[in-house]
Amino acid sequence: MGKVIPGLEVFLAEPPHWTAGAKLGLLSHPASIDRHYRPAAELIARRFPGQLRLLFGPQHGFGGEKQDNMVSSEDALDPRLGIPVISLYGPRLEPPREALSRVDAVLVDLMDVGTRVYTYGATLAKLMAVAGEAGVKVAILDRPNPIGGTQVEGNLLKPQWASFVGPYPLPMRHGLTLGELARYYNATQALGCDLEVIAASGWRRREYFDATGLPWVMPSPNLPTLEGALVYPGQVLLEGTNLSEGRGTTRPFEYFGAPFLEPAGIKAALESPLPGVMLREVVFEPTFHKWAGQMCRGFQLHVTDRRAFKPYYTTLALIRAILSLYPEQFSWRQPPYEYETERLPFDLLTGDAAVRQALETGTPLAELEASWQGELRRFEEIRGQFLLYCD
Repeated sequence: MGKVIPGLEVFLAEPPHWTAGAKLGLLSHPASIDRHYRPAAELIARRFPGQLRLLFGPQHGFGGEKQDNMVSSEDALDPRLGIPVISLYGPRLEPPREALSRVDAVLVDLMDVGTRVYTYGATLAKLMAVAGEAGVKVAILDRPNPIGGTQVEGNLLKPQWASFVGPYPLPMRHGLTLGELARYYNATQALGCDLEVIAASGWRRREYFDATGLPWVMPSPNLPTLEGALVYPGQVLLEGTNLSEGRGTTRPFEYFGAPFLEPAGIKAALESPLPGVMLREVVFEPTFHKWAGQMCRGFQLHVTDRRAFKPYYTTLALIRAILSLYPEQFSWRQPPYEYETERLPFDLLTGDAAVRQALETGTPLAELEASWQGELRRFEEIRGQFLLYCD
């Protein structure tokens, strides 16, 4: 048995006083489990008989069945519990007022991966804003940040680039748990939510998921492993290009490539060695998504030193090298993307069009990285007010 106890179990062991007789909703997904793999919805329904009235599902669906971006989930009825499941991903991205009127509090148990563009944080922010207006409490049953809670990286999203892959200013790798992120958003964006965070017990910020003793259940269909989550804060940028980010393989985000790439040339074109990671040449054929059925050449990213590895810098360096080598074949993905129909997906992902423009004009990567260090330091100072766990 691991030493870390997720917020779900802390909550069930000692329910807060406000749960007495309260009508409850639950936002969760397949990774919302206790240390014995039992799902949160069933545990809560058993612990609070007759009180769990609604279930909410984020991107990929309450059952985690939807593969890709912009694949909507429909409202449904949970077959085991017999209560409604309200989708918060699709044409509707926030809970309907009518649904919230049926509950006194919404519990949130989601496995997040510490990356701004992972949409569970945006879903939570929308829930908190509507719940604040409706006078409904939100309680986060917190979980560790699987990629650690000490490292932060990247430029801060500019407000004019807000979208569902970044509703508010935040760097790509923010080093927060979902509960801490909720506290940060609630205060800095004045969401007015009656918020409570049930902290996980026994987690220390420096720990990665494999040190927690908790079982890994993939939080979304294309993050089947912790190794994928480690590279995700950089490799997710490939969604904004015509390069395959490895969807349609068994190692999404760890694998990437395209039919027109020559890996040896890319390695030679890198400005400097990439810290904490080894690029191993691979050949793969995606079964679906970009370049489906076509042979792609590229790399698998193997993280050799988690402390030294900089996922955002690494992928920007790779894109810059590829852009310089293949100006005719490489391209930026065009909209729509995450229900945005006009702005470039890559700019939404980075949160600032200046990043793409710097890559296109050949700005040295060290100079680009240096340009956001001031705002990153200011973010870290503010972030400190909302941390719940020690190093």
